[in-house]
Amino acid sequence: MKDIQSQSDTRNLDVDKVGIKDIRYPIVLSDKERGSQHTVALINMYVKLPHNFKGTHMSRFVEILSRHSSNIDLYTVGDILNEMQERLDSEEAYIELSFDYFMKKKAPVTGLEAVMDYKCRYFGAAGNEGRDQVMTVKVPVMTLCPCSKEISKYGAHNQRSFISISVRMKKMIWIEELIELAESCGSSPIYPLLKREDEKYVTEKSYENPAFVEDVVRNVAEKLMKEDRVTWFEVSSENLESIHNHSAYAVITRSK
Repeated sequence: MKDIQSQSDTRNLDVDKVGIKDIRYPIVLSDKERGSQHTVALINMYVKLPHNFKGTHMSRFVEILSRHSSNIDLYTVGDILNEMQERLDSEEAYIELSFDYFMKKKAPVTGLEAVMDYKCRYFGAAGNEGRDQVMTVKVPVMTLCPCSKEISKYGAHNQRSFISISVRMKKMIWIEELIELAESCGSSPIYPLLKREDEKYVTEKSYENPAFVEDVVRNVAEKLMKEDRVTWFEVSSENLESIHNHSAYAVITRSK
């Protein structure tokens, strides 16, 4: 059959990125505790289209994804990029996977267990200058305002905060490790299931560990600076202020 995509184009313009966007696809992720876990990812896959080609081969993106979907981590993302470059005859390839990652979590006093979800993302790019791969996790925590605690006779305002950690690494870091790191840097972790004894513990723990948004990002950054497997990181925190109609926000980015 006639291959229109492979015909030449006379406009002499490269297309920076072309491919498929927002394909929802079941994948199997590497899991530190259980070996693997099933989830559903929202995926973008692009390549650079040379000026002499009329179009790319869209079906090949899905073929490549289907071949690799049973085992996804940052290492297999590199394999996907290589195959995209080869099969689609392109110098540059890009992939983005956004997905929910699930962990069992025990309540701090009763030990009751339930499942907690975390928003995660893999990004990969490959080109003439090499390969770039970034892993991101978004972790909810509780923060209690130090100023409010200091000036108030009764309690202090607190809120749910979201810590986002993005890392480039030279050796494998598990998603679970970044989640645990983030949860240690707020006033208290958040739990999917709490009984009264647990709620009392969380409330008192957060009161004993107040943290500004600046404290949160500095706490995370300090730990990441000591992590030899990390070569670059960006950490941000957004505090959904309970006494304001706006959020508090801070970010630190560092190369090592």
